[in-house]
Amino acid sequence: MKKKRHMIFLGDFIGVIAAAVIFIVPFIFMLVNSLKERREANLLKMTFPEELKWENFAEAFQANHYQILTAFKNSLLLTFFSVLGLVLVGSMAGYVMQRRRDKVTGMINILFTMGLMIPAAVMPTIWLLQYLHLYKTMLGITMIEIALQIPFTVMLYRGFMASIPRELEEAAMIDGCSPIQLFIRVIFPLLRPVTATVIILNACAVFNDFANPLYFFPGKENVTVQLTLYTFMGQYTSSYNLLFADVIIITLPMLIIFVLFNKQLVAGMTAGAVKG
Repeated sequence: MKKKRHMIFLGDFIGVIAAAVIFIVPFIFMLVNSLKERREANLLKMTFPEELKWENFAEAFQANHYQILTAFKNSLLLTFFSVLGLVLVGSMAGYVMQRRRDKVTGMINILFTMGLMIPAAVMPTIWLLQYLHLYKTMLGITMIEIALQIPFTVMLYRGFMASIPRELEEAAMIDGCSPIQLFIRVIFPLLRPVTATVIILNACAVFNDFANPLYFFPGKENVTVQLTLYTFMGQYTSSYNLLFADVIIITLPMLIIFVLFNKQLVAGMTAGAVKG
């Protein structure tokens, strides 16, 4: 028993060290270099500067006529509407797919599973958005994000729904609830743990998405926070202090949210694992 505990402790210790090397060390490296002057930052060394240049962050904000503020507005709107759509559609779809047992539901479940593995086809999707007059629009990119994240979202809701007893639904139906009232008043309030997980995971995924806004939401007025890196790498290749300052600015919001709601994230992902 002692040997087993020792092995578990050793595995946890190795995991923590590996996580620190992979995630924490690069973040510290970027933070340190973002506070240096240009010449010192271009050396790309893990050394603390003699004088902290906090004005680098102000200069990064002011770059390209405060483009980063426009980028934050677009990213926040995209994240909000995408997550809202995922919660509404994913929760209802997960509920139906968990409770119904027929061939149609089985086929739909296979389609959702395939959606986890098959990537989006860029050119046909652009053609479809242009045909629908949704290319370069917030509605178009929001629909793309929802379509790409919905399989995983439905899977989370479906797994959690298995832990909700059917007796609650039967009692609500006896009391006169319609199917819509049953879901809104009884089922959805019980989905709070997994809903918190869905919100955190999808918010991070959409906010940090680079490829989809690049392909389906181009234009200076449509820039998102991740696309500001594309601009900075072209304009400030010789100014790594400003480039790293931009990376820190766009990384902090989701990092703070993830740290604050880490417990809710873990609880939501494991709550549906007790009962299959």
